[in-house]
Amino acid sequence: MNKGRITAILGPVVDVKFESGKLPELYNALRIEHKARTESEVDINLTLEVALHLGDDTVRTVAMDSTDGLIRGIEAVDTGAPISVPV
Repeated sequence: MNKGRITAILGPVVDVKFESGKLPELYNALRIEHKARTESEVDINLTLEVALHLGDDTVRTVAMDSTDGLIRGIEAVDTGAPISVPV
């Protein structure tokens, strides 16, 4: 699995940096699953959709839920596929 780290958060827009040459495709889903380590943190279970390749091995994503509690440095995992919804 391709993993990156959050570098910037601005409302529902989240930038994620990956290793060189391992950018996810546009519209791929990224998953963030982060367990709180302190009382001031919250558990995070969030899906992001890749919207733009910014260069410098960074992608700009749009969060599908609230980004409250999200911090820089949290790991994001590329699912290798777009967001899908059962019909």
